[in-house]
Amino acid sequence: MRPFLLLSSRAEDLAADDEYAAFLRSGGLPTGRLRRVRMEAGPLPRLDLDDYAGVFLGGGPFNSSDPPALKSAVQRRIEEELDPLLAEIVERDFPFLGACYGVGTLGVQQGGVVDRTYAEPVGCVRISLTPAGCVDPILAGVPEHFDAFVGHKEACRVLPPTAVLLASSPQCPVQMFRVKRNVYATQFHPELDVPGVVTRVRVYRHAGYFAPGELEPLVARLSRATVTEPARLLANFVARYG
Repeated sequence: MRPFLLLSSRAEDLAADDEYAAFLRSGGLPTGRLRRVRMEAGPLPRLDLDDYAGVFLGGGPFNSSDPPALKSAVQRRIEEELDPLLAEIVERDFPFLGACYGVGTLGVQQGGVVDRTYAEPVGCVRISLTPAGCVDPILAGVPEHFDAFVGHKEACRVLPPTAVLLASSPQCPVQMFRVKRNVYATQFHPELDVPGVVTRVRVYRHAGYFAPGELEPLVARLSRATVTEPARLLANFVARYG
């Protein structure tokens, strides 16, 4: 069996390792079937998509819509390396699922408009599937309405012309979309459960998602959430393409 590939851009080891463990757990994958490339650590190695069953792109603190002058050299390099890879993925209709940062990168690459209009604070929100989402195989078994964890400074304001909208929320109209048959992006985090989101907010308490003094009240709110359905996306993705 070919492995899946996780492209990560988190510079913090705790967050990066926890993200990797979350994709393993939610996808039902043994470690040998999920290879990870930490893009922030150095240039993206040459990748042959035929070596993989599918590609995951994890989230992180980068914002695709920031002006180039405000982006770090690492972010600019990562985006320059991702752009041709995403173009190949879309051209081949290769299995891909980008979480959070996936909406920004894939959305921009496919001609959508990504900006700060529909940012959402860190929290648990109600996601609703569109009619297309209700019949999409990656969302099989997922209720029409479900709760998921979000926290993002930017979002897709105008859907790419190539995309089909699969899910939405009251504050963020584009929560998930598909390009062609096999290329997906979510704004919410399908990999996150309560322990995972608590780890993230502790790691990124100074990243501008919330005031650092609000950490403990935020952790208390997040800890009361019941989030069970989003991980089905990853399990379905692995089952379909693995």
